[in-house]
Amino acid sequence: MIEIKNKKATFDYFIEEEIECGIVLKGTEIKSIRNGLANIKDCYAIIKDNEVFLLNMFIAKYEDASIFNHDERRTRKLLLNKNEIFKLKEKVEIKGYTLVPIKLYFKGNKVKILLGLCKGKKNYDKRESIKEKDIKREIIRTIKDNNK
Repeated sequence: MIEIKNKKATFDYFIEEEIECGIVLKGTEIKSIRNGLANIKDCYAIIKDNEVFLLNMFIAKYEDASIFNHDERRTRKLLLNKNEIFKLKEKVEIKGYTLVPIKLYFKGNKVKILLGLCKGKKNYDKRESIKEKDIKREIIRTIKDNNK
């Protein structure tokens, strides 16, 4: 199962809420994603004219395609309910949140994106996250050593 994660999102942002949404893609983009040739590390979503768009998502060109291949970093539309869009728009405009994709995956034969409603971390928050990861890693190591 193909699953492309944005590890940078959990490091740079506090994820307040997660929303699963569909994405409008072309056939060659689907084939490239099935091959695992996509990257959501530097992309983000915006709300424009009551529609949600994903910017700067990289999907490599499909090698076996003809001249009708897709643009690698084109703007892609996300599929959300109108009520969900209004809730997101309110939180993004008033509270200063950001829409960041967390995960790209297949659900059945459709591509879905897990979109996070995020608030940015400060440097001291990032250092705290690193400390927590180190502590968890040490605990796992000591448990493994004690079991041997």
